[in-house]
Amino acid sequence: MSTPERTEHLVLPGVLTAEQAAETVAALLAVQREDGALPWFRGHHLDPWDHTEAAMALDASGEHEAAARAYAWLARHQNEDGSWYAAYHDGDAERPTDLGRETNFCAYVAVGVWHHYLATGDDAFVDRMWPMVYAAIEFVLRLQQPGGQIGWKREADGTPVDDALLTGSSSIHQALRCALALAEEREEPQPDWELATGALGHAIRSHPERFLDKSRYSMDWYYPVLGGALTGPAATRRIQEGWDSFVVPGLGVRCVLPNPWVTGGESCELALALWVTGESDRALEILQSVQHLRAEGGMYWTGYVFEGERAFWPEELTTWTAGSLLLAVAALGGDEATTAVFGGERLPSGLEPDCCRQDA
Repeated sequence: MSTPERTEHLVLPGVLTAEQAAETVAALLAVQREDGALPWFRGHHLDPWDHTEAAMALDASGEHEAAARAYAWLARHQNEDGSWYAAYHDGDAERPTDLGRETNFCAYVAVGVWHHYLATGDDAFVDRMWPMVYAAIEFVLRLQQPGGQIGWKREADGTPVDDALLTGSSSIHQALRCALALAEEREEPQPDWELATGALGHAIRSHPERFLDKSRYSMDWYYPVLGGALTGPAATRRIQEGWDSFVVPGLGVRCVLPNPWVTGGESCELALALWVTGESDRALEILQSVQHLRAEGGMYWTGYVFEGERAFWPEELTTWTAGSLLLAVAALGGDEATTAVFGGERLPSGLEPDCCRQDA
């Protein structure tokens, strides 16, 4: 069980005390099933991306054994083609509720495995998880399009969907870089992955027309920065361009325009993106602004409607919302594994194919 002493590194003024952090970690652990599954909340579904995000939060909180059980769940229930289904009822692998297979859901396991390795130094864990990561990345890259973008899923019948989502592809960009780091650690070079990463990064930076227009969603605004495709002045400009549209002072970040709805997950991810660009003060302000979402027991409401009836909506306390907050706090607090995974300075960047360099 997590204690305030174990979560002292998660203290952040106006966001978490050690006692509050310990309460949130304990609440996450209470949702985790004995087999390692981390559903959104008990009785709801599990999706592989949010399951991994919650596992990373457990590692950032020092709960390494619980995080390892979460990755073991993924390893046991991976499909033969390297994928996972998009949703499982309450984390029950025998009860998938969405047989689609989404590429960014499947790729994100590489981020989690690399994060766990950096947090623990467990070489045996990497050896166990490498076949899973390799198969997942190969599944994802089979849906990469000639322009570098990644088709966002396979339908339940296996039909590939070629349309690409900017948020999903940006998340995959981070995952590919973490997969390349794992390959380097194992001294198993993956030149095809390097080219795929370079082509994907180029598409994100230079070809917005290759992605479906989801610009109403805040994730499409900040994810190219969070996923490491946009860096430096370009990243700062992108954040500034969308600030007034998406940020609601004192409340957090809108999920989608023009809806009067701020959400905890998007707010915490924006805080991470701000930290990546060196704007820790603004990141702290965003994290402080969403503390109105904290519920009794240490979990966080998914979102808040700030016009009309003014209410928490939906009435859900989700593991991934709490997980995203813990990861953002860990990054601002200097947790080595979390800063390495999201800061990206030591992650391989891939190689842009000649066609991309000529196209720039």
